[in-house]
Amino acid sequence: MSYLNLTDNQFNPKGFWDRPLESLNPPAVHELALFDQNGYDLTDLEQRYAEANLATAHAHREHRHAIKTPWFTQPERVEGAVLNHSLLFERKGYCGEALEQLECWAQANPLIYKIIRMRPKWGLDFSMDYADRAGNVFEVLHWEYDGFDYAEVAERKQQLEVKLAATDWDDAAASILKQKDQWHHLDFFAQSDWKCHYFGIVKERFKMVIWE
Repeated sequence: MSYLNLTDNQFNPKGFWDRPLESLNPPAVHELALFDQNGYDLTDLEQRYAEANLATAHAHREHRHAIKTPWFTQPERVEGAVLNHSLLFERKGYCGEALEQLECWAQANPLIYKIIRMRPKWGLDFSMDYADRAGNVFEVLHWEYDGFDYAEVAERKQQLEVKLAATDWDDAAASILKQKDQWHHLDFFAQSDWKCHYFGIVKERFKMVIWE
């Protein structure tokens, strides 16, 4: 069985935030700290714009916050194929009054150009692990896919949903475990390629630098 539930959540096709902040003061340096050049973690300044544009940034591992929503879910399990996480990610660019505000502030604090130069980005993340009472534990599949073209990523989402929802993950994990000698010695990227080939899905594409 797949033991997975596909949510109804979809990407927001809107790539840009246009509502400015009410503040008249330029952002402080710390509001741009820990800038994530190739992922979805939001700086404090981005979180403020998310709130102004009626989007919710969720806590994501300690200090991190991201625009994310569940993709697949799974009832709680302690053995067999166990879903680690499955998420839809978004990160926005800026336009309109929000962009004008940032460009004005950037004259005093050029670090703000980190925000100004961002491209809208959407991402898929699916991570299925395996654990059993014999002590076997490994990633059955951890697949991530990013893109700057909403339509392309949304289409990839639909394609993968069919495959992931139809997979018997316990059976797949058992089969992959039997073939451990073929993939366990490989490095991170080679293991990913091996498993993408096994499941008949497109290779991963992630860590795409967000700046223009």
